[in-house]
Amino acid sequence: MLARVIETIYWLARYLERAENSARLINVNSHLLLDLPKGISPGWEPLIDITGTREQYLSLYNDFSEAHVLTYLVTDIKSPASLRFALNAARENARTTRDVIPQEAWEQLNTLYFYASDYISYAQHKTKRFSYLNTIITYCQTINGLLADTMNRDAGYLFLQIGRYIERADMSSRIIDVRTKNLLTQNNHLEFHPFVNIQWMSVLKSMTAYQMYRREVQVNITQEQVLTFLLKSKVFPRSIYYCIAEVARNTHPLPKSEAVLSLINQALTSLLSTQASDLRQQSLHMYLDQIQVFLTQIGDELDNTYFLSGQCRQSTMQQTSGDIKDLY
Repeated sequence: MLARVIETIYWLARYLERAENSARLINVNSHLLLDLPKGISPGWEPLIDITGTREQYLSLYNDFSEAHVLTYLVTDIKSPASLRFALNAARENARTTRDVIPQEAWEQLNTLYFYASDYISYAQHKTKRFSYLNTIITYCQTINGLLADTMNRDAGYLFLQIGRYIERADMSSRIIDVRTKNLLTQNNHLEFHPFVNIQWMSVLKSMTAYQMYRREVQVNITQEQVLTFLLKSKVFPRSIYYCIAEVARNTHPLPKSEAVLSLINQALTSLLSTQASDLRQQSLHMYLDQIQVFLTQIGDELDNTYFLSGQCRQSTMQQTSGDIKDLY
């Protein structure tokens, strides 16, 4: 299979996953602001930190108002953190691989793109925002279901899965990091105690994990149990451990995968050996930074080993055609 094709499929999966997670995050934040008193409400600023684009945001806006943040995260096509940017990139990647992915998946993605564009003003309306974002989430899940049920289990599907789970692990680590930053600080203040459970629930709901947490853990919501579940669960498909393990499972059949698998095993070993009870505010932040470094290194190694862009940087492919990489 062509290196440019598997790279395109990989990024299709990443952008589609990013769009779904962004829509979920905005919806959860909207509801959290309604549940918390104004004095301790986190506002919209944490969403910018989750995307890791604070400097770029501040070059465009001088505050973190709801209107500005939603413009940056939803409607601005030039913002790399926006929902519109992710959907546009996903559609473009799908368009160039229409002979590889199912026609029905392409049609659904095309419909999603035009729906998101035509009704994008709904994101700024409190009464229409939830329905708008929930429709986008449903479309993303439908597309993922079509891809899962109808794609050949070849190299293309392996890289679709790898891209999805790397993106999901990265977003999960960012959500946990930023969502718990202020929350951990507030736990020592008596006036915040009535709202601690609400905030930990928001951490779970940001990852669509609340019901599965209650089913698996079956105890009251506590910091240690929530972190253990979101970091180390082997059965919840949005936990960081599960996502990285899925990357390993889909990388294992590939040739020349030793370097990638070595990095993945380091990340899994780190997750299993870390106790949530030992993670306080600063140590949790440093630990999640380490996980993000692992994910970046895994992505870079995939790029260098399998993708056209990475191979061109190394040796201009050492081929006259410049784009052929036989994976099977």
